[in-house]
Amino acid sequence: QVQLVESGGGSFHVGGSLRLSCAVSGDMSRIYSLSWHRQAPGKQRDLVASIGIGDRTQYADSVKGRFTVSRDSAKNIVYLQMDNLRPEDTAVYYCDAELTLRSYWGQGTQVTVSA
Repeated sequence: QVQLVESGGGSFHVGGSLRLSCAVSGDMSRIYSLSWHRQAPGKQRDLVASIGIGDRTQYADSVKGRFTVSRDSAKNIVYLQMDNLRPEDTAVYYCDAELTLRSYWGQGTQVTVSA
């Protein structure tokens, strides 16, 4: 069992910054990657960024150069630093832990970006 709790969402202005946090607990030994996804109203849930073995990262094209995923292994927290926000970044952001046989999801945190 793995539990994930996201925090840091809210309302922000275009061009602004925020940092999302995802606190991870439970059986950490089988997690091989941690990811951030987002889902805007009426759209599918899409991968935003992930961090895996050896802290290898990958990003969606739409956020490259603006978002940074990182983790604090001592605190079991994964972060998503979001800079130069755009209205199209508005979505519910979910944290996801990938294990060999299944994945676990957090409850999500709303991010709203407006002019």
